[in-house]
Amino acid sequence: MAPAVEAVNKVKVASAPVKAPVLNEKTLSSMTRRPGSAHPWHDLEIGPDAPTIFNCVIEIPRGSKVKYELDKKTGLIMVDRVLYSSVVYPHNYGFIPRTLCDDSDPMDVLVIMQEPVVPGCFLRAKAIGLMPMIDQGEADDKIIAVCADDPEYKHFNDIKELPPHRLAEIRRFFEDYKKNENKEVAVNDFLPATAAYEAIQHSMDLYATYVVEGLRR
Repeated sequence: MAPAVEAVNKVKVASAPVKAPVLNEKTLSSMTRRPGSAHPWHDLEIGPDAPTIFNCVIEIPRGSKVKYELDKKTGLIMVDRVLYSSVVYPHNYGFIPRTLCDDSDPMDVLVIMQEPVVPGCFLRAKAIGLMPMIDQGEADDKIIAVCADDPEYKHFNDIKELPPHRLAEIRRFFEDYKKNENKEVAVNDFLPATAAYEAIQHSMDLYATYVVEGLRR
């Protein structure tokens, strides 16, 4: 077993200059017209050690068949649906605040830890890998993480350290959970922690682009 690691130094991900993205007006509007109360996507800080260790908001607890989801307008956690298949979420699932992906949603994260937690709470997570996923023809990648404050899991630093069966369970859940809705999901090979850092950094940069544009307007 790898030695315990209390903290991971912040990794600076080098990236080549990229062309400015075409901004989605609907997404921009949702970020600039918000209620007066705190919004977990926009008002919770991601944390000083991102993209390695970061805050994340849990929407769905481990063992739940209910698909809870952030309501972007109000910032509340809503019931989107009950899963159509006879499966439950294998681990706590949520999103990383102040991130944005190409599907106009915050970055998804699956957090491995000992206990289920309540929807709407936030915790510190450590990225250990990336699960590339295609949902109905569109990229919908998931960060695989461990709870940074769980003594059983905080020492994990890369997805290759997890038991192969744990990864097989995660893969099978996402391949099956939409089958009874006649929706196709494909899961590709898991990628290492460095790929997760790059994906999170990209989502942080894209979110910042929208914030800057909102201030200009």
